[in-house]
Amino acid sequence: MTEVRPFRIDVPDEVLADLRDRLARTRWPERECVDDWSQGIPLDYTRQLAAYWADEYDWRQREAALNRFDQFVTEIDGLDIHFIHQRSSNPDALPLIITHGWPGSVVEFTKVIEPLTADFHVVCPSLPGYGFSGKPSSTGWGIEKIAQAWDTLMGRLGYQRYGAQGGDWGAAVTTQIGRNGGGCIGVHTNMPVAFPSGGLDNPTDEEKDALVAGEYYAKWDAGYSKQQSTRPQTLGYGLADSPVGQLAWIVEKFWGWTDCDGHPENVLTRDELLDNVMIYWVTNAATSSARLYWESFRRFGTRGKVEVPTGIARFPKEIMRPPRSWCENSYNVTRWTDMPRGGHFGAFEQPELYVEDVRAFFATLR
Repeated sequence: MTEVRPFRIDVPDEVLADLRDRLARTRWPERECVDDWSQGIPLDYTRQLAAYWADEYDWRQREAALNRFDQFVTEIDGLDIHFIHQRSSNPDALPLIITHGWPGSVVEFTKVIEPLTADFHVVCPSLPGYGFSGKPSSTGWGIEKIAQAWDTLMGRLGYQRYGAQGGDWGAAVTTQIGRNGGGCIGVHTNMPVAFPSGGLDNPTDEEKDALVAGEYYAKWDAGYSKQQSTRPQTLGYGLADSPVGQLAWIVEKFWGWTDCDGHPENVLTRDELLDNVMIYWVTNAATSSARLYWESFRRFGTRGKVEVPTGIARFPKEIMRPPRSWCENSYNVTRWTDMPRGGHFGAFEQPELYVEDVRAFFATLR
């Protein structure tokens, strides 16, 4: 099937009623033994956020805001793919596909889609198993297949020449699209997949920073990825059953991965945090989203070099911060920007900086 069908978010009332009921019946753990986030998201804050979710957060208002975008669904390789397709009024606009990761969603891009349409026809899909896309019922939907599916999607929309952008899993997908070439004329990423090619007996200051960031991630921050890449099904039972569990699993990463000076609400509002959590909750996507780690995590970054022109925006609080010398082993780097602020969710945290850099990079490829 090649039909592109209009789509509108319309969560049933009974799903919202069930959510409120589950929030009211939460069985809470005891308080953490420390006065910070070092044991995980603190109990007091989690209770505050859950209470706001139950009593003040207005999903219908937030749903209407998301529905201002033109949304569609199309079947690719037997799976429904949901995507935003916001066309530009600019006759010279370049098609651009932008891809989110975990624990993100298309919500990450809601601040940048409209500004980008000054220069681009923006296509923003939900990854397979995420959001309103279908959930794979068999194995095989890893990074390579998603990259091919995105190329199919762009062709189906009539775009034979396009750019690609992404972070997190979106960076891996975008990198693979760049490797594949085809209709993709260039890629831009805020989380390059790159590693040193030789010894590091005398690392530079940038290499030291990258090594420290990598060591911290492996020691303190990677437990979620180990679980999701090995036993996603087991994890899913708890997250599918408990909205507070799903909230905590996601929001902790927004504390750890944003440039937030110790609290996620320093950079994102409660409504913005909950918008993203809701995309996972109302679609029951905890398990299906985690399976992407099982499919692809062990092969992350193990393929060949991207030969198409590549723009890299390095935000200072990104999880991994490889220096340009490492990135040039993996990409044909033609633009490099050291951002003054921002973390893992560049488009969500610093939309103006993100739009400016994406626009400037692709302007070189017109």
